[in-house]
Amino acid sequence: MEDLRQRLTKPSAESKQEVSGKIVSYLAIGLIGGLVGTILIFLTIKGVALFTGNHYSLWNFLTGIDWRPSHHLFGALPMIATSFSVTLLSGIVALPLALVVAIAITEILPSTAYKFLQPVIELLVGIPSVVYGYVGLTLIVPFLRRFFGGTGFGILAATCVLFLMILPTMTSMTIDSFKAVPKQYRNASAGLGATRWQTISRVIIPSAKSGILTAMVFGMARAFGEALAVQMVIGNTTVMPTGLMHSAATLTSVLTTGIGNTVMGTISNNALWSLALILLVMSLAFNLLMRLASKKGVK
Repeated sequence: MEDLRQRLTKPSAESKQEVSGKIVSYLAIGLIGGLVGTILIFLTIKGVALFTGNHYSLWNFLTGIDWRPSHHLFGALPMIATSFSVTLLSGIVALPLALVVAIAITEILPSTAYKFLQPVIELLVGIPSVVYGYVGLTLIVPFLRRFFGGTGFGILAATCVLFLMILPTMTSMTIDSFKAVPKQYRNASAGLGATRWQTISRVIIPSAKSGILTAMVFGMARAFGEALAVQMVIGNTTVMPTGLMHSAATLTSVLTTGIGNTVMGTISNNALWSLALILLVMSLAFNLLMRLASKKGVK
């Protein structure tokens, strides 16, 4: 009897597997959390060193327009303004086209078109950024040079490249949002006598607005953090942007071109880490916007 009681009360193999699974999951979560925390602490310490160690004015850093590391002048406003300019322009241009393509694939074209186009869109999402930069360097920049004059490098070229980069991502996410709308909504709208366009504009798009907003923010977040492709076509001139065809520089392009030419611990190197901290803060802001867009859709 005692042996039977022990066999019935001892942990089963399934319960042991559950405990093992929980331990592995907690270890993975702890590892990821530790890595993220380490990165945040490291970037914060290095990013504020310019202001705490070198005693450079935070106000002058954020509002100054003169970036000359050799003269210890670190005005980051031109790069901040250029980064926001190319991000907003590329997002504004890409969102309507992503909506049109997503509506055509999910609501107008036959299902065979979706089966053909979806792999193509996913393939475009996975293309490395250097390929987009090379396309911009060999095709977009010469075209802009012939059409508008000048060198062809500048904000417009960077906007075109970023537009090509984020369009597949925004289109894919928008398609998923439209497909997540219940079919009953379409049937109910048709039953009330609505046309196809009325159903799309008044039922499907409002129902998928959270996914559309998330796609827009996600695409703009990728555009804001893109480095190599932008560096290849923007001209890399640290001045305030005054026109779409004028050379400029983003936060990422200055980082990629300057980080290898400075010595760790110097004021010039600390200024670049401060730019990296701004990128981190903006990435967190974009993530917060995506969460807010998702919660708004849930309501």
